Amino acid sequence: MNDSFPRPDSALAIVAHPDDAEFQCGATLAKWAAGGTVVHHLVCTDGSKGTWDPQADQVALVATRKAEQVAAARRMDSKGSVIFLDQVDGELQSDLTMRSEVARVIRQLRPQVILGHDPWRRYRLHPDHRHAGLLAVEGIVAARDPFFFPEHDLLPHRPQALLLFEAEEPDHAEDVKGWESAKTAALLEHRSQFETTHGIQDPNDLDQIRDFENRIRTDLQRCGGSFGLESAELFKAIPDL
Repeated sequence: MNDSFPRPDSALAIVAHPDDAEFQCGATLAKWAAGGTVVHHLVCTDGSKGTWDPQADQVALVATRKAEQVAAARRMDSKGSVIFLDQVDGELQSDLTMRSEVARVIRQLRPQVILGHDPWRRYRLHPDHRHAGLLAVEGIVAARDPFFFPEHDLLPHRPQALLLFEAEEPDHAEDVKGWESAKTAALLEHRSQFETTHGIQDPNDLDQIRDFENRIRTDLQRCGGSFGLESAELFKAIPDL
């Protein structure tokens, strides 16, 4: 198990939905951004099913969630791109077409480190997380080798490391002591998700906001405790790409 990882000059978080990056690696991204890392986001789906209201205007919801994701990235002081692949929420596929799109972004942005969902997590319910994870893994392979998708007309790029979050057997703990508030601040930009994922029924209830912030801090403390740290986000690190 490792609790030290050199801060990269650039990083790309490949996620299924708006808010996934903030939940899974927001403190890490905020810490790196403050140190000078250019942090990019690649969001695979449009988030159009991110509501429990059957009468919701999905077109408006998509626009809202995109704006929230951009605001959350900026809240973390991210200076990189926020890119949306606009696949329908719940219908993402890890096929060749999507692999090409992800590889193209990797070749364009040329990140040193990629962060993504662990696609091999057991008993995963949401298919988008599995497919987004596969696209991150398979997109790296395609981006690094020149005979994959030559129509991109872009130079190959091989990142230095892949960090998989939601891993069942993490072997890297990123020390995020002092970055808990940055993570929660970014998450609170996703106001459309207060009811469905944040457990906040009333956005004007400060007690509910504080309860949410405390849950995030407690989870970071729990993750850090298994590695002898006060606060951490956990990953499976794959350095040999």
